[in-house]
Amino acid sequence: MNSGRAAERLAAICDAQPFVTRFLARNLLTGETYERGADEETPSASTRKTSIMMAALKAAEDGRLDLDEKITYEARYAEEVASGMFRYLTPGIVISLRDAITGMMVLSDNVCTKMVFERLTLEEVDGYCKAIGMVGTHHRFLIPPLALSPDHALTSVTTTTARDQAFLLQTILDAQTSEESARVLGCSQALCAYALQTLKNQILRYAIPSRLPFGAVVAHKGGTGKRGRMNCGIVYRDGKPFYILCAFTDEVPQAMSDGTPGYTISLETIGRLSRACWDEFQPNDQQ
Repeated sequence: MNSGRAAERLAAICDAQPFVTRFLARNLLTGETYERGADEETPSASTRKTSIMMAALKAAEDGRLDLDEKITYEARYAEEVASGMFRYLTPGIVISLRDAITGMMVLSDNVCTKMVFERLTLEEVDGYCKAIGMVGTHHRFLIPPLALSPDHALTSVTTTTARDQAFLLQTILDAQTSEESARVLGCSQALCAYALQTLKNQILRYAIPSRLPFGAVVAHKGGTGKRGRMNCGIVYRDGKPFYILCAFTDEVPQAMSDGTPGYTISLETIGRLSRACWDEFQPNDQQ
């Protein structure tokens, strides 16, 4: 692998756009890390849900929550919700808390997010993040207000850092084989395995997976914010963890100079970062 070429290619992808791109990329074959603004606070959008999932799983591990608890979908859950499919379904459906976590993650369904978050508190989830070492992550709201302007203040939403999200994904990955990493997360290894599989079950294939070969396994969670798009994931190659990429775009214009929607280019930028990792992190004899 040519480390200098990888760094140059990643930087060039970010420099090509007028908006802010923050990222942390880690080559899991070598441990080398590349980053840009990785400690800068940035809107989390739905990437926050990975930490919500882990806080809920810790509560289940502690016996405070029951993943088999039955939850009835009520009309109130669909109020002020702009993501997922449950908001279009008929109230009265009954699912388990485990299924609500799955819906929150694989379709970013905010009806399911409300179901999960009603059984936690903001203070509990925020405290969980701080306790495991995600000191740059601040959970501020259950569901961000729909009326937020594109230039909203950071304090109007949950914020995080690329480094925090990479740490969380790395620890979930390490917990598959390390009891110590599972203890850091406050969960059994079985629950950590469920968490990783849930990330792998992600249905949305934009950003990180978008330029990878069809069928590439990516355990990831994306986000849609008023200020940009974001995606954090673990990419596999030949059945083995290959790299972690956590990327956040910010200050993205509503439209680019040629009229293309800004969000389209922000997602494409993350896809290009991912493809650069895919190409450049290979050993020299495989490139």
